[in-house]
Amino acid sequence: MEIRSATFDDLDRILAIYSSARAFMIASGNPNQWGLTNPPRELIVSDIEKGILKVIFDETGIHGVFALFEGDDPTYANIENGSWPNDEPYVTIHSIAGDGKVHGIFKTASDYCKKICANVRIDTHADNKPMQRKIIENGFVKCGIIHLANGSPRIAYQWTANR
Repeated sequence: MEIRSATFDDLDRILAIYSSARAFMIASGNPNQWGLTNPPRELIVSDIEKGILKVIFDETGIHGVFALFEGDDPTYANIENGSWPNDEPYVTIHSIAGDGKVHGIFKTASDYCKKICANVRIDTHADNKPMQRKIIENGFVKCGIIHLANGSPRIAYQWTANR
């Protein structure tokens, strides 16, 4: 699978992938992380405009999507019940989702990020057990709890090349 920046031509497919991911999350015991509306269309459009939304695709089409932030993420400034392994530059994976038709979406995104930065961070909801497993399987270490802008807690992880 390959990764490229999303375009507005991809918007309908991206919306369908997020809709499928929300349904999977709800069905697997995680109804609160994204609910029925996250990420909202306005955020997706903004992320495309900023060039931070990425799509994961193969010869059959787009199967995954994620936002890739470079630089300090404000929600990661404060961490509780733990600490970050270092304060070096990092990239952050946000809003990752797959269509459920192919396997390896998280690994593909994770490997891509690991090639561009020696530190990769991600967070997820305590109820998102499938994502927690994928994160750990791909070499990330649990670091503590961060809080989103709305105060909602998330389990925070980091992968570091120099461990």
